[in-house]
Amino acid sequence: MKSLEEKLGYTFQDARLLENALTHSSCANESQGRLHSNERLEFLGDSILGMVVADYLYRNHPDLPEGELTRTRAALVCEESLVEVARELDLGQYLRLGKGEEAGGGRQRPSIRADAVEAVLAAVYLDGGIGSARRIIQKYVLSREVAGLTRPRDYKTALQELVQRESGQVLHYRLTGESGPDHDKRFFVQVELNGHAVGEGSGRTKKEAEQMAARAAMEALEGPGKRAK
Repeated sequence: MKSLEEKLGYTFQDARLLENALTHSSCANESQGRLHSNERLEFLGDSILGMVVADYLYRNHPDLPEGELTRTRAALVCEESLVEVARELDLGQYLRLGKGEEAGGGRQRPSIRADAVEAVLAAVYLDGGIGSARRIIQKYVLSREVAGLTRPRDYKTALQELVQRESGQVLHYRLTGESGPDHDKRFFVQVELNGHAVGEGSGRTKKEAEQMAARAAMEALEGPGKRAK
């Protein structure tokens, strides 16, 4: 955990908070009550992240209209953005997963990594206050706004361009499920190439889930020695 604390630039007074933030429900379920999942921390972290980002945008962009502020905040706190944060932190290697989730590639699952980012932010907040959480958000999330990266890449278009390098390629996005209450839905989408699944993704909207599925497909198809077939 020390290496993760170094990346965060924050040392926990209560290491149990960080351990909880990295504990997926699959691991908690297998622990027979010894461990708690990071779902409650994720809930808190989502609100903290949204508040800090909204406060920053409001104070630093006085001329932006409400609609543009909303769009920019959404781009910064969406699953795709949080997956980038998880990638920078190499958060996947620190996750505590159940055996089934581990075997199923959970360490690379976008939704799990994005949720863990929110949980870690909540853990920092509970351990060191809003100032500590704000500094991490500034470094890993708001820096994307400063760098002009608030508009997520259009992975669906990029995937379409990739597969069209060969003729006769057919892409199809299929909604495979949804979970959560109406105010906090999560959608699950699978993208198929010529009838074969090549990527899965999830998001708070169907469009976001499709983008994440397209991204996963691109990573698979562009891997070493691989190409669209």
